[in-house]
Amino acid sequence: MFSIGDKIIYGENGVCTVEKIAPLGISGASESKLYYHLCPLTGTGIYFAPVDSDTYMRPVMSREEAENLIASIPDIEPAICHDNRFNHVDAYYKELFKLHSCEALVAIVKGLGHRISDRKSKSVRAESTMKRAKDMLHGELSVALGIEIHEVEDYIQQKLSR
Repeated sequence: MFSIGDKIIYGENGVCTVEKIAPLGISGASESKLYYHLCPLTGTGIYFAPVDSDTYMRPVMSREEAENLIASIPDIEPAICHDNRFNHVDAYYKELFKLHSCEALVAIVKGLGHRISDRKSKSVRAESTMKRAKDMLHGELSVALGIEIHEVEDYIQQKLSR
């Protein structure tokens, strides 16, 4: 069970802070069922997740894990879907998000970066998917490294250029 103040990864929503652990407090909801009240690092609103939920939740990686991930980025293969049918490409990347893995997020970013640069026309869907992967990855790295989310990309570049 997580504690108030913990930073966790919640499903495919990225980093959230556990703001409260309490019943929902709305009519019709059980007063005995506890929920995590989760505030996302990026975006607005509150997520409510039952404490006993099957939804994927884990602690944010440690600083050491973040540094090891960054060091391994050059070795992570890009996730490239060789099928150009829209629904197949979309499904391919959706499955990678379901892995809840930072390595998968790096592979998505690298693969879509190649896909976008190889195409002559812009793909709003590819750019949106790449932004989502970057936001999730950078969100977790920012918390693990203790830096602002907008500093993560430069931090990675500096580490990899050494």
